[in-house]
Amino acid sequence: MALRGLAGSGPGSRGPADEAVATDEEREASALVAAGAVSEEDEEDEGRGRGLLRWDGFSAWLHCVCVVGFDLELGQAVEVIYPQHSKLTDKEKTNICYLSFPDSNSGCLGDTQFCFRFRQSSGRRVSLHCLLDQFDKDLPVYLKKDPAYFYGYVYFRQVRDKTLKRGYFQKSLVLISKLPYIHFFHTVLKQIAPEYFEKNEPYLEAACNDVDQWPAPVPGKTLHLPIMGIVMKVRIPTCHDKPGTTQLVQSTQQGDTHISVILPTVHEVDLFRCFCPVFLHSQMLWELVLLGEPLVVMAPSPSESSETVLALVNCISPLKYFSDFRPYFTIHDSEFKEYTTRTQAPPSVILGVTNPFFAKTLQHWPHIIRIGDLKPAGEIPKQVKVKKLKNLKTLDSKPGVYTSYKPYLNRDEEIIKQLQKGVQQKRPSEAQSVILRRYFLELTQSFIIPLVSQHMYLLNVMIY
Repeated sequence: MALRGLAGSGPGSRGPADEAVATDEEREASALVAAGAVSEEDEEDEGRGRGLLRWDGFSAWLHCVCVVGFDLELGQAVEVIYPQHSKLTDKEKTNICYLSFPDSNSGCLGDTQFCFRFRQSSGRRVSLHCLLDQFDKDLPVYLKKDPAYFYGYVYFRQVRDKTLKRGYFQKSLVLISKLPYIHFFHTVLKQIAPEYFEKNEPYLEAACNDVDQWPAPVPGKTLHLPIMGIVMKVRIPTCHDKPGTTQLVQSTQQGDTHISVILPTVHEVDLFRCFCPVFLHSQMLWELVLLGEPLVVMAPSPSESSETVLALVNCISPLKYFSDFRPYFTIHDSEFKEYTTRTQAPPSVILGVTNPFFAKTLQHWPHIIRIGDLKPAGEIPKQVKVKKLKNLKTLDSKPGVYTSYKPYLNRDEEIIKQLQKGVQQKRPSEAQSVILRRYFLELTQSFIIPLVSQHMYLLNVMIY
């Protein structure tokens, strides 16, 4: 099953540490402890004056920022890690190198954004990350941090450059974080990455200094986050928010004239755009995710693969998908053998892949979604069909859902008509996503409510 209980964990003990030898984990813990003692009114104005260490504010949001380039002799390599004291193991650096570049035949000329998720090295200390629980306890379960994984948010640029031997400029700016705030970090990259590629490291250092001045990511508070001349206004959800609603941050206040970017969500992807090619089968896919079935998304680029995997994980909200998921997975991943072996049943995981090699390597998996290029908002692609797995031979096979799974629930024709009508009327993708997200929420609640009722009944029996 994809769903299981949360393992409890408490703060680890730690002795006094000198500032000069503070580890990354200690810096992060110190930032969170200090931030928890600051009131909402004082947090933004006085946070810097309460004895926080250098980079404490940065560590509350990011582990580090990496620049990954392509060397003709060495291949992909981490050129810059900032702040310089940030620690990554050799295994983590290797994973970041390969996951930060598109691994497909699509070419990806221009600028491309996507997300990946990778396992933290086993030798890394994680006990002090338990101090993050003071924020985690107020988060919805699906936004709680997983201490065993990092997220990587990528802005990749590939343009022709005749001055280089390879003929192309290829570089990625990557944000490494424990926070699953996909929409937020993609927005940050949109603001800073284009200028970074023009101005290089001094610009990156200035951007990181701005992040270090941010207030802590406290759930439920409206945060003003300045970075390189703009101010982003965000609110991180809490576990007390009503499911299916977004606490929109308002911009009508008199003091908000300096706000440049307002984000109504920090974590959600464009659900309808991702499900658009397969929305006829959205109910079946919801069942597969809920059951923790092994799923592969085969896509032409890491943008499509990562967005679709994240949409699948999000479709059972407010439940958290507790199995592993990799929005973008390559043949160079350190878990490649673990996930492609034929000596045992495929694990409970959702993989997003782009390399044609996977069409053969993963053809024994029970459920495969093959999608084409995602259409711009307002367009709808031809709906894919459910097909037999034996018909999937290469990544060039026609788009479709390749599975022999028989859904428990009948297809909901009403939601299909509603979404199709929205496309005909050119309803904005954001509005279509609201409709689809509400539908998934109703499905999930219909699954949860009987379990809650049974649980309450058993409690009453035990009491009386």
